[in-house]
Amino acid sequence: MRRLFALLALLLPLHAPAFAAPAAGLHISAASSLTESMTDICNLWQAKGHDKPHLSFAASSTLAQQIEHGNPADVFVSADELWMDRLASDHRILPESRVDIVGNQLVIVQRRAHLTPLDMKPGFPIGVLLGPTGRLAIGDPAYVPAGIYAKQALIKLEVWDVVRDRLAFADNVRGALQLVAEGEAPAAVVYATDVKFSKGLAVAGTFPPDSHDPIRYPAAVTARATAPEARAFVTFLTSTDARDVFTHYGFPPP
Repeated sequence: MRRLFALLALLLPLHAPAFAAPAAGLHISAASSLTESMTDICNLWQAKGHDKPHLSFAASSTLAQQIEHGNPADVFVSADELWMDRLASDHRILPESRVDIVGNQLVIVQRRAHLTPLDMKPGFPIGVLLGPTGRLAIGDPAYVPAGIYAKQALIKLEVWDVVRDRLAFADNVRGALQLVAEGEAPAAVVYATDVKFSKGLAVAGTFPPDSHDPIRYPAAVTARATAPEARAFVTFLTSTDARDVFTHYGFPPP
C-alpha cells in the first residue's frame, strides 16, 4: 500500500504550496462532489448556534496533498478511502474520528438533447455516445477518485481499450461534468449526485456496483486540527439533519 501511495505522490505536483495563517474557526476540506450538500450542512450547523465553517472544495487528491503540505484544515472529507488511507498511514488524521458518511453511484452523463440510453453490460456500445471524434471526459485516473472508479468500471465492462485513446482528463469530477455541459465532450463518467441538479444533462447509464470499488466518503479530524468543534462537526455529519441533506442531493448511505 505504501508503494502505491508513493507512486501517486510522484504523479502529483512536486512543489509544496505556501499557506497563509488561517482565519479563526472551523476549516473543512471536502471533495468537490459535496459542494452543494456540505454547504447546506454548514448552514444548518450555523443555524444551531455555531460559527459558520470555512469550506474548501477540490479533488480529494488535491486536498490530501494540501494537508500533507501544511494546509490548516480541521476536517477532511474524501470521495474515496484511498486518500484518507494515505493520510492515516502518515498519521495526519485522528483514526478514532474517522467515519464513512455517504456513498454514491457511478454514471455516464450526456446532454439531455443528445441522450442515448445504454444497457451497461460488458462490451456496451460506448462508441455510439462519442461519435467519430468525440472524447469521454473523466477525472484523471492517476489520482482523481471518480477517474479511478471510472477506469476500473470501463476495464471491468471490457470497453477500456475502446476509449483509452479518446479520453479527456479533468482535475476533478465537476471538471469532467463541465466539459459535457459546455459541449467540449459528448459524454462523461461522473457521480450520480453530480447530475441530479445539472440543467440540460441526463444519465445515459449507471455502472453496476460490482464494476468498481465501493464508493464511500470518509470524514475525519486532521491530526493538526485546532478548532475545538472539529470532532463535534464530524459527528454532526452522521446526524439525522445531515442525512436528510445528503438524501436530498441523492447520496445513499455508505
